[in-house]
Amino acid sequence: MRRWQLPAVLRAFRHRNYQLFFGGQLISLIGTWMQTVAQSWLVYQLTGSAVLLGSIGFSGQIPVFLLAPVGGSVADRYNRRSIVIATQTAAMLLALILAALTLTGRVRVWHVFVLAALLGAVNAFDIPARQAFVVDMVGREDLVNAIALNSSMFNSARMIGPAVAGLLVDTVGEGWCFFANGVSYLAVIAGLLLMSMTVRTRVPLPGSALASIVEGFRYVKRTGPIRALLLLLGLISVVGMPYTVLMPIFADQILHGGPRGLGILMSAIGVGALAGALVLAAKKGIHGLGHWIAFSAVGFGFSLILFSLSRSFWLSVALLLPVGFSVMVEMASSNTLIQSLVPDSLRGRVMAVYSMMFMGMAPFGSLLAGALAQRFGAPATVAAGGVVCIIGALVFGLCLPALRQETRQIIVALQAAGGEPSEEMTGEASALVPRNSESHENDNQA
Repeated sequence: MRRWQLPAVLRAFRHRNYQLFFGGQLISLIGTWMQTVAQSWLVYQLTGSAVLLGSIGFSGQIPVFLLAPVGGSVADRYNRRSIVIATQTAAMLLALILAALTLTGRVRVWHVFVLAALLGAVNAFDIPARQAFVVDMVGREDLVNAIALNSSMFNSARMIGPAVAGLLVDTVGEGWCFFANGVSYLAVIAGLLLMSMTVRTRVPLPGSALASIVEGFRYVKRTGPIRALLLLLGLISVVGMPYTVLMPIFADQILHGGPRGLGILMSAIGVGALAGALVLAAKKGIHGLGHWIAFSAVGFGFSLILFSLSRSFWLSVALLLPVGFSVMVEMASSNTLIQSLVPDSLRGRVMAVYSMMFMGMAPFGSLLAGALAQRFGAPATVAAGGVVCIIGALVFGLCLPALRQETRQIIVALQAAGGEPSEEMTGEASALVPRNSESHENDNQA
């Protein structure tokens, strides 16, 4: 009698630790998205200012840009599970403080700014450790699938959380969203504590902590494919992603949907992103993934432009589906390729640079978007961001042929160092290289 097996799209779930991680994180991320929507609405209701909407995004994300290199070094030196438990606990306490201030009617805008900045500092340590921790749970053979499933989890939460937040804000107020988020952290903390981890001997990093941080930056600088992926990611984070910061303006002034409309709009992004994550999770032997990244970045830009032109609520909801789909494919594919190319000893530090580009650059975009929206309006600001995303994607696409040789060299170096990728990982690592190139010979050398 044949033994039942998980479908290939769910193969990372064969690891019990990943099951615990996925379940806890899904609950926690729903709470996080509830807080994100409620917090933006709270600031908008308190101030009515597009500039302050951008500023609150800046205060919550600039610590990631400043502190992520330190967080990456810590993730490569110490137990990653312990780091994630500590950061999730700190985030829970910050959410409960914001809930208490809001529910008692004492909340002021400066409270939100301070707590957002503190949460950003926590995320600077959490994101690199959590990203690098995935390989500790599933190993290299299921890493690609786990990254795609993480993206589906993130975007499932993005689909559910904003819709629930819109309903709660409209009925009982923002404070209960913050409280629900605080309680949701208990799920991920419990999951982490229940894990049974193999004790890994971590080789001490030579030199000082500062030297190890510099080593991570040097690796990114000299590795062309990773550098190109991160530059495109940073550009999209600065000029494209701030559309979410301006969403309360679209929901209220342009589409007249109120807080419920804001929740629906944000959920639509999550629906599209979830579809993109599932497409990636189901895909095997991903050759030419670099072209996926370029095409999805172009699609993201065009979708933003079309969304900025819409004045119909439900048409805008529909246009946010490809927005979510394309940006999800671009960012998750970049994560996959980077983690496929980086050696384990540098994983935390390289993922710290990824965090800087993905989240740390966003505050500069938030400030810029807030200022431009104040002067030129939110639709014009979002449309301009879409145009720049398209230009960046075209430049990245033109650079792909020049990255082929270096990608082959990285694959050979990983194999020679004894960190020979599995068949799937080798396919991912050679994704910038066309099928007819020499590197295709490496595909089955696992």
